[in-house]
Amino acid sequence: MSLVPTFATPPGFLGVTRTDRGAAFTVAGIPLDLGTTNRAGARSGPQAIRAASRMLVDGAHPAHWVDPAALSLADIGEFSIALGDLPGSLAAIEAQAEGLSHLIALGGEHGITLPLLRALSRRLGGPLALAHFDAHVDTWPDSFGQPFGHGSVFFHALREGLVDPRRMIQVGIRSPVQRAVWDWTVAQGVTILDAQAVHEMGPAGVAARIRAVLGDAPAYLSFDIDALDPAFAPGTGTPEIGGLASWQAQAILRRLGGLDWRGMDIVEVAPAHDVSEITALAAATVAWEYLALVAMPKPMG
Repeated sequence: MSLVPTFATPPGFLGVTRTDRGAAFTVAGIPLDLGTTNRAGARSGPQAIRAASRMLVDGAHPAHWVDPAALSLADIGEFSIALGDLPGSLAAIEAQAEGLSHLIALGGEHGITLPLLRALSRRLGGPLALAHFDAHVDTWPDSFGQPFGHGSVFFHALREGLVDPRRMIQVGIRSPVQRAVWDWTVAQGVTILDAQAVHEMGPAGVAARIRAVLGDAPAYLSFDIDALDPAFAPGTGTPEIGGLASWQAQAILRRLGGLDWRGMDIVEVAPAHDVSEITALAAATVAWEYLALVAMPKPMG
């Protein structure tokens, strides 16, 4: 346990004070919400997630027995954006992600995932497997006329070959959606587990399906906090009822060790709509769970 009281934890994610880009794992905030289509405010998400992460620094992960805060971990602060310019902001995010070995991105709207996938796919030389937790498919060709709005991120990722659709799974989907958008997504080869399927399968079944889809390919985790039911994550821009409980998401994530994770983001936290930090804490915990996964010892043989 830290000798520093929880309320006095330093302001970096998990209280880390390292700020250079040379760490094995790098946390960066991306305060972008120019492409939101309902409630704005995700630009304030990174700082809220960092503040809530102070609850996660008092010891090791109780299932994996690693301490994510003790990793080679740096928090390099916020990425710069092009104020009022969505395409310019995406280009700036992509450039700033270059060279970061393993990025944990704190959003920000879901549109930030597109430039992060562009940078990572280019560095790895091919498409990624993708686990996508969300209430929405985010494969609309445009978002109310804006081609790079936050509801179109995976339309572009699939069209650009950044992810392998046969290695892509969407978990928790439940929002209204045009049938043509759904059919297009499935036709690409994407696996969709809607929220009802998640509830019926249970965490073990969902995790097994994710593992089967991702296989041994280099993989990315994109977690939209609205995958959680609004009872567990009210502080988001596009809440949808019927979602995952926070314990379900946690139980699924804890079963995803040993996959070839290369990066992740947690997005769409809008703290102005939060209640008692519960959304920000859920988001911080998702990132903490992810770091515990990638820090787990690799199986022998």
